[in-house]
Amino acid sequence: MRLIGRYCLVVVLVIGLLDLPAFAANEKPLGLVTQAQEAHMDNAKLAVGTTVYPGDTVETDTGGTLRLKMGTNQLYLLASSAATLAQGSAIVRAVVDHGTVGFSSNGTDKIELEIPEGILRAADGMPAYGQVTITNPLEVVISAYRGTLVLDNEGELHTIPAGKSYRVTMELEPAAVAPAALPGQADNTAPVPPRRRRRRLAFYLIFTGALGAITYGVWQELAESPSKFDN
Repeated sequence: MRLIGRYCLVVVLVIGLLDLPAFAANEKPLGLVTQAQEAHMDNAKLAVGTTVYPGDTVETDTGGTLRLKMGTNQLYLLASSAATLAQGSAIVRAVVDHGTVGFSSNGTDKIELEIPEGILRAADGMPAYGQVTITNPLEVVISAYRGTLVLDNEGELHTIPAGKSYRVTMELEPAAVAPAALPGQADNTAPVPPRRRRRRLAFYLIFTGALGAITYGVWQELAESPSKFDN
């Protein structure tokens, strides 16, 4: 019986070891690094060719830049920025923590930016290049360099036309409070479930002028058309 027990234990251990590579292979990479300067992930310095996966947090230091190729799309971070990568059903999403993060979409493979004000993506599956800069917890600047962008605020859609930049401020509605019982009256009311605090957004068009031309030049340099990646 002891020999049979040992044999079964060995078989279980061997099968477990054989399953490890298969388990690791199930996690598909999101993309790879094509440009990195003063950039890191989980305290490790990023280099060109590094593979990124869902759940990875990428970050740039002062003076740093980072560009990722994700299929036919791309994502970039300017200096002092951070984002966490995620993937849903056929959608790549970058949750922006702070700084300036941009993306280019060819309209076929979907890519989104999640910011406190909602989800930013290309409109109607069309190619678009856009960027967000979080200035404070309640304010973001959204720029559409090419193509139209859509900001989805929990089903409330806002359009950012091509060539425009908007400063978007957010105000949270106060949460619902259950009515208090009158003096001497027993509180027999059923508990009121907490209501989600809905975001109210205000949009202010920014006159970019020469600054816009400079920023667009940076965009052209850091986020060139996906078709040029192999050149």
